[in-house]
Amino acid sequence: MTTRPTVFLTHSPTAVQNYYGPRALAALEAVATVRRCTTEEAFTAETLAAAAQGCDIIVSDRRAEGSADLLARLPQLVAFCRCAVDIRNVDVAAASAHGILVTQASAGFMASVSEWIVGMMVDLARHLSPAIAQSQAGAAPTVRMGRELRGATLGIVGFGQIGRYLAGLARAFGMRVCVADPFAQLPAEVEAMPLATLLAQSDFVVCLAAATPQTENLMDAAAFAAMQPTAYFINAARGNLVDEAALLRALDAGRIAGCALDVGRAPDQMPSPALARHPLVRATPHIGGLTPPAIEHQSLETAAQVAAIVQGRIPPGAVNAAQALRLQARFPITPGRNP
Repeated sequence: MTTRPTVFLTHSPTAVQNYYGPRALAALEAVATVRRCTTEEAFTAETLAAAAQGCDIIVSDRRAEGSADLLARLPQLVAFCRCAVDIRNVDVAAASAHGILVTQASAGFMASVSEWIVGMMVDLARHLSPAIAQSQAGAAPTVRMGRELRGATLGIVGFGQIGRYLAGLARAFGMRVCVADPFAQLPAEVEAMPLATLLAQSDFVVCLAAATPQTENLMDAAAFAAMQPTAYFINAARGNLVDEAALLRALDAGRIAGCALDVGRAPDQMPSPALARHPLVRATPHIGGLTPPAIEHQSLETAAQVAAIVQGRIPPGAVNAAQALRLQARFPITPGRNP
């Protein structure tokens, strides 16, 4: 009979509250002994290896790196389960070489992020944040003409799950929706066009492309120069997609009207301070997907993955199932047990 499995949850106390939640934590504790992070400090390979020593499974937040150095220090580790879609800082090849299963969560934040984008479009178009800030500072707010979303053109760069959901919201507002994505199958109600054409025609350019080596600095000086000076740029994807120096120059020169950022190149994908403090920028601390339904989708999914793993099953979200050799050694399927 195997001993009760042990899981290490890398989320800090604040992150457990904001990004994991009591229902998912209870689901984890129902199938395993859970050891939890007790500090707000980011882990290094050395400190995480020490904290997770002897654990069968790590359930990690997006800050905790699954490096080759870390994985080599954990001879008992069966699985590294990421509570996020993004696994770029997990060394899947190293995990596979050690026989460690890697899993990722599926996207559950389409509505949440799309609503954040709509909120930012309204804020930018109606100059809400400056007026609120002036009022709160005790000054008479400047009265400025705004614009409606109705009749405006939304350009979506990258048409994944969020882009599709956003397109539906935008059309409900009466917006024209254009998409630049050479790989996506587009519905009839949106217009496909090359990126340069989209940039030239859009009143709002929303970057939702996947972060890959090919899309690094996709929004560069040439891209911002191609936009209308009355247009707004919104990034709700990854900071790697944007040349931040070029964006700052475009804002300073009045090349674009403003931007909204929920992500950037600061730690934990936060907007960079130099951009966040710019008067034409609306910056939020990576909260686009921070709503209870969105967070519970991913945290409960990781709890379900752990439940499957301790039963000897490969769970949905596995990215290297064929190399997960430690799983069956630690959690063999016993006769008469339903896998």
